[in-house]
Amino acid sequence: MEQHPCSDTLDPLFATRDLAKLAFDFAPVGLVVTENRVVRECNQRFCEMFGYPREDLLDQLFAFLYPSEEEFQNLRTRGDKNLSAGNPYWDERVMRRRSGELFWVRVRGHSFTPNTPLGRAVWSFVDLSGSRPYLPLTRREREVYSLLGEGQTSKEIARSLNLSYRTVEVHRARLLKKMGVNNTASLFSSLGNIGGDHVVAQR
Repeated sequence: MEQHPCSDTLDPLFATRDLAKLAFDFAPVGLVVTENRVVRECNQRFCEMFGYPREDLLDQLFAFLYPSEEEFQNLRTRGDKNLSAGNPYWDERVMRRRSGELFWVRVRGHSFTPNTPLGRAVWSFVDLSGSRPYLPLTRREREVYSLLGEGQTSKEIARSLNLSYRTVEVHRARLLKKMGVNNTASLFSSLGNIGGDHVVAQR
């Protein structure tokens, strides 16, 4: 009978580490380990998702995977409060493939260094383009949409983005008009929201 590669004849610690590496490398979602937002390790699915070979991603600042430097700066510390409390963080945002295509992803993160949340962290990325095709929204519209998806009210979004309440309401109204819907719940439905993760914000 063929011996299983993780049989008792192998060092149990080695076998455990080997399986952990296989689980990381071949996980069905993109996985990334970062230090201060610099990619230190990533798995096969993440490379496929963004269209880069692994060697082109390692030791790169995450900024080049965003539609613009400005969007990266606006999003980079959004989860600090959750992560510094030892809690996982998630949101949905638009990112950019090597081809230049913009697409929606669901991001989840966990910090290994809560005192400095972005010091060392692990992140998962799920490609939502199959259920939520990218639509030509402005940067501010994408930001407002993403924060609405986190359950923030217009007043909270205004504080998060350093905008006036009225400006946020204008962006929200434009989102509704572009999608041809009358309320925020219908907005998420029109953009292909995957139910269960969102708490829809009220005005």
